[in-house]
Amino acid sequence: MAAYIIATIEVTDPEKFEVYRGQVPATIEKHGGRYLARGGDVTVVEGDQPTRRTVILEFDSLEKANGWYYSDDYAGPKELRIASTISNVMIVEGV
Repeated sequence: MAAYIIATIEVTDPEKFEVYRGQVPATIEKHGGRYLARGGDVTVVEGDQPTRRTVILEFDSLEKANGWYYSDDYAGPKELRIASTISNVMIVEGV
């Protein structure tokens, strides 16, 4: 069953974030993930969610999604993201 990583991101340090953006795609691909959405315009149609950069990743399973998020491959880039953004990240199992 597929799993999705959904992140909303407010960039606070654009230079560090650009370094992150250069490093992370290879780690996602290595773990079998792919981008479904990466940035782009956001329109909030209900609720009070701030319009932030939104990223949606798809993995073949919850195990693979967790495997990527907690991997040594993503550890360094994740530190850069944490240092350069205000982020909300969740892993959601598909149906």
